[in-house]
Amino acid sequence: MPAIATNTAANTAVRFLNKNAAQESSSLAKIASGSRINKASDDAAGLAIATKIGSDITSLQQAATNSTQAVSVLQTADGGASSISDILTRMKSLASQSSSGTVTDTERTYLNDEFSQLLSEIDGTASATRYNGVSLLDGTSNFSTGVNVLVGSDSADTISLKLDDLSSTTLGVGTLDVSTQAGATAALDTIDTAISSVSSARAKIGAMESRFEYRSSSLSISQENLSAAKSAIMDVDVASEQAALSAAEVKTQAAVSATAAANQLPQYLLSLLK
Repeated sequence: MPAIATNTAANTAVRFLNKNAAQESSSLAKIASGSRINKASDDAAGLAIATKIGSDITSLQQAATNSTQAVSVLQTADGGASSISDILTRMKSLASQSSSGTVTDTERTYLNDEFSQLLSEIDGTASATRYNGVSLLDGTSNFSTGVNVLVGSDSADTISLKLDDLSSTTLGVGTLDVSTQAGATAALDTIDTAISSVSSARAKIGAMESRFEYRSSSLSISQENLSAAKSAIMDVDVASEQAALSAAEVKTQAAVSATAAANQLPQYLLSLLK
């Protein structure tokens, strides 16, 4: 029914204009942001899942950093253990020389002077082998009892990092003396045991280092897969959204034209009164 008090056609055209304009704005926002979900109403479930995945990715990134730091700690400790092993090897050489019957007590005194200095250097090296200001090999830090390194997105994903105490007392060489032939002969077996202990400690360090390196590689793969999963949920399909934008633009332009035409209807009706 033609009427001038209520322009139903214009109201309908405006309603479709608003709807089409909202679709166009939504498509523009998705293309501009690169994200399919810009507000919770776009996909509430998808947003919740993507948010959880995003937090896991962040945790894994930090876990990868933790693994790298653990490897650095182990490499530092291995460097110190290697130096201690070299010192013990030199001490064994001195003890072997002192135990020989061809050496006099005077010469043994000279040998013992170097031997004593090397004993002190074992403790010096153990104390000076530090990471972030913490000594690693003298048994004074938490590394001697073991620290848990977080290497995953869950609090239970940890690897224990424990380093052996390589001080002279723990190795059993702290009281050795090669100033006599008997003392030098007795020292040889003790030094051999100490060298074996250091070698065992280095083997443990190498095993842990290998484990952290493999975990770091695994974390990188997990990050990559989770990032792909998040992308599948969050990232916009540009080609599809561009098609939707083009359709929305056409419908918006049509609605504008329809609204303009509908607004002219009352004027046409008024012409009947002339």
